[in-house]
Amino acid sequence: MAIEQLEAALAVIRASPTSVGLVELVVRRPGEGVREVLDEGMLDPTEGLVGDDWLTRAGRSVTEGDISPDTQLTLMNSRVIASIAGDRERWALAGDQLYVDFDLSPENLPPGTRLEVGSALIEVTDELHAGCAKFTERFGSAAIRFVNSPSGRALRLRGMYARVVEPGVVRPGDAIRKL
Repeated sequence: MAIEQLEAALAVIRASPTSVGLVELVVRRPGEGVREVLDEGMLDPTEGLVGDDWLTRAGRSVTEGDISPDTQLTLMNSRVIASIAGDRERWALAGDQLYVDFDLSPENLPPGTRLEVGSALIEVTDELHAGCAKFTERFGSAAIRFVNSPSGRALRLRGMYARVVEPGVVRPGDAIRKL
């Protein structure tokens, strides 16, 4: 897809809800390159999304201080991934865990903002979430240029990191609410 086509989607993306949105997809990554679309996921302050390989991928332990819980969860705006990936069946290829119809921009959600997602409580962190080589492979060079452009960074089009503050269950169709 050409970058001009992606930029044409900015008006729709900018119209994302800012206070209460919708969880559209929950995806667990149990191993390298493996994606499981879930009907229900458990968010845990130590593990992140239970069954996800966040900790094992890094080969380190949060309790030993080797890895920061600030990268437990990744959220991506569903309007962005729909523009980039097209078919909903391809969304999980982006590698994020929660796909939400919600304004993820730093202006709307600065670090420290707390969000109720399903029955869990998460907190936006200040870690930068940028596209990687796998993202480029799966969606093309125009997609990576789009999400990492000045407007893409200003809107956090590649998504954002969060950490789990209070455990709970999250399902597609649940609300995501700024507190």
